[in-house]
Amino acid sequence: MRKLNLLELFAGVGGLSLGFEQTGCFNLVGALELEPSIADSYAKNNPNTKVFIGDICKLDIKAVAKALKQPIDIIVGGPPCQGFSTRGKCLGKDDERNYLFKEFFKYTSFFKPKYFVIENVAALLGTADGYFLDLILKEAREQGYKVDYGILDARYFGVPQTRRRAVFIGSRDGKAKIPKMDTKQKIVSVWDAISDLAYLESGEGEFVADYKNKSESKYQKELRANSKKLYNHMATKHSDVAIQRLAMIPPEKGKEFLPKEHLTKSTFGGTWCRLEKDKPSPTIVTRFDTPSNGQNNHPFLNRSITPREAARIQSFPDAYIFYGNKSSVIKQIGNAVPPKLAKAIALEIIKADND
Repeated sequence: MRKLNLLELFAGVGGLSLGFEQTGCFNLVGALELEPSIADSYAKNNPNTKVFIGDICKLDIKAVAKALKQPIDIIVGGPPCQGFSTRGKCLGKDDERNYLFKEFFKYTSFFKPKYFVIENVAALLGTADGYFLDLILKEAREQGYKVDYGILDARYFGVPQTRRRAVFIGSRDGKAKIPKMDTKQKIVSVWDAISDLAYLESGEGEFVADYKNKSESKYQKELRANSKKLYNHMATKHSDVAIQRLAMIPPEKGKEFLPKEHLTKSTFGGTWCRLEKDKPSPTIVTRFDTPSNGQNNHPFLNRSITPREAARIQSFPDAYIFYGNKSSVIKQIGNAVPPKLAKAIALEIIKADND
């Protein structure tokens, strides 16, 4: 069977396309990414893919097509979601970022792929009383697509994280459906993901190192399978007062153990909280290196999680390496689609394509 040629828009570091590639049924031919440092990380992990760097609103779509030199069977992407996010101001119709999906549909209109996948925050479906949902469905219908959509939670697809995302699958024949969630399955826990990495203290770690401990779970064995070295396991160097606060918090507990004089003002739920070993992580975000940002602190060590621990919780294999400065790396990981969730979506498209 010929692999389906895939083009990724708003690519980030490539979590969405990675999940598709992991099925062995897709050929990742091109990707568009705005930020050069993130595009560089993408390119280094996908050396056979043509990566276009720049604003999708300004890139010449005909030049992109000429460089790709082949037909596109599927376009996937997650238009920036800050305008829809419940963490942001959620300005709805007044936020120009909420209209970037129109750029996505310019590419489907031009390339006319058999399938498309749009991924975004769950809040998109309800923003402005469904205004943007209706626009997306209208645009897809006008281009001849039938769309199946809904909210998927990554923890029901083997990801050790509660991450609810809106997913749209468009297909010409209407056969491609979003995957069903098995809510009764055994959930992969934080400790299943990172227990073998529990040794660094604040400020410790190198970009590349030897594995110190053997894998301790099936999940770890899977993610370590093709990696001989450990990358990105570097603990942020916290301030003395941050370490002092974390030291007051017992394993797997939170800010309720901090004296009043140590409580900080924060708009984030779970601030100063530790991850719980036997549960999935809350949603990984782009400031997981900051102890006060949310429940992103190690279950018992006095530090926030490292980029590699966050990548494990996102379901990236250890062989996927994140390049760039610290702020770029945490943004790459925090904004990514979990590859295991993406793979579940891809498998549904393969099933429909073979039907």
